[in-house]
Amino acid sequence: MLNASQAIQAYKTASRYRSQRDQEADVFNHVTAALIGAKGATPIRQIRALADNRRLWMTVSDLLRDPGNALPDPLKASILSVGATVQREMDQDAPDFDFLISINENIAAGLAGKP
Repeated sequence: MLNASQAIQAYKTASRYRSQRDQEADVFNHVTAALIGAKGATPIRQIRALADNRRLWMTVSDLLRDPGNALPDPLKASILSVGATVQREMDQDAPDFDFLISINENIAAGLAGKP
């Protein structure tokens, strides 16, 4: 069984061989899988999936607002707009999981360079 320092070292080693975009796509894919699993599931499972998605999009928004972010301003604005739409959808009494899943899948595909 790995201890924490071994796990960190394994992650660092693995991340050297994968681009940051691939790693970011994996995060979106992981959160999307939880949303897919939460569709029609128990309320607590839905709440957990939505909370993870909310944290992901809040992080994305924070990173886009960082003055050191090198993305072009129009692209940052577009992604921030999508993020705001996602946040508004998650604030609904009955969020549309299919919509949230679709957005995340499209972002992950873009990060992975897939059409």
